[in-house]
Amino acid sequence: MISRLTLERASVALRGLAAAGVVVAAFATAGSALAQTKTLKMQSTWPASLTLQDNFKYFAERVDKLTGGTLKIEVHAAGQIVPPFEILDATSKKVIDGGHGISYYWVGKNKAATLFSSTPAGIVGMDQMDFMGWLYEGGGLELWQELYQKELKLNVMAFPILPASPQALGWFRKPIQSVEDFKGMKCRQTGIVGEIYKRMGMATVNMPGGEIVPSAERGVIDCAEWVGGIEDLRLGLPQVWKYHYTPGPHEMSSIGELIINTEVWAGLTPQQQEAIRSATTETFLRWWVKWQKQNADAIEEMRTKHGTQILRTPPDILIAFLKTWDTMAKEESDRNPFFKKVLDSQREYASKVVPAKRFMTPPYSFAANHYWPEHTRKPAAKGKAAPVDK
Repeated sequence: MISRLTLERASVALRGLAAAGVVVAAFATAGSALAQTKTLKMQSTWPASLTLQDNFKYFAERVDKLTGGTLKIEVHAAGQIVPPFEILDATSKKVIDGGHGISYYWVGKNKAATLFSSTPAGIVGMDQMDFMGWLYEGGGLELWQELYQKELKLNVMAFPILPASPQALGWFRKPIQSVEDFKGMKCRQTGIVGEIYKRMGMATVNMPGGEIVPSAERGVIDCAEWVGGIEDLRLGLPQVWKYHYTPGPHEMSSIGELIINTEVWAGLTPQQQEAIRSATTETFLRWWVKWQKQNADAIEEMRTKHGTQILRTPPDILIAFLKTWDTMAKEESDRNPFFKKVLDSQREYASKVVPAKRFMTPPYSFAANHYWPEHTRKPAAKGKAAPVDK
């Protein structure tokens, strides 16, 4: 017969084993969770001080929360790992896991790249939401992957994330009145936009954003396009030049990209992939609405603190830009089948959406002028530009 003491000792021993089992299981679970946590190293093309970089940071925060901490994005600014304009190749080669930039930087590889940034001119009349519609409802996103993976043979996939537009024409050392005033001016421009302005008479220079102000201070350039509003204020442009023209015809609805190495993407769980998709669309909207208020505050500060003259872009510059782009787009379509394929897709989508939207949507100025009427101003003196009404 087994005594009560023996049974009690056996019970204590079993409880001890059970407790030990729980501890072991807990450590195993924790170890498994740690093993599943991934950190992706990504870099942008933007200086760390800009709100464009804030867009990148917000995306990383949302991915962390949406995945419960199992996927983290290590955010780096321009130049911290590779030079700004090398993030595409660096992502393809897995030097970095991904990047944050804008596709028109890659027109040297294929001019069709500019079409996926909705640049120039807000492709065939589309605004940001029209363009997003083409991406998600008109087959554009699939064509974007085709550009990188089939046309350029890169191990890269892309998502829209950054609606940094509409943008200003830029900053100028002296006032401009017409296209004629462009001629001979040395101006910072990028991508295919630089080629358009070159045809219009500018001597264009391509450089990263962080080099604009030092070049302006040394007199290397006479004018520059960056973004406008808060981005230009943070970059320091109001301290260099006083003539700021808006709007710009070149980036009326430009959209930046998040790129990820395809092997890195394949190594993520389906839930992590879905979190990235969701985080890009949420970042697009949340950053955009915040950016509008930041731009309004920046414009006020430019005027009151820095004495910036915010001036309207002469209409003939806007029209000349559109006509020059149409000519270049036709030329590129004739020699580049993929460019033509993408542009034709955009035209087909826009041919339905843009006219319908124009019919249904009242001009922004309709209610804006009713509640916030522009002040009547005297015509500008000859040789001087008319300021934008406050």
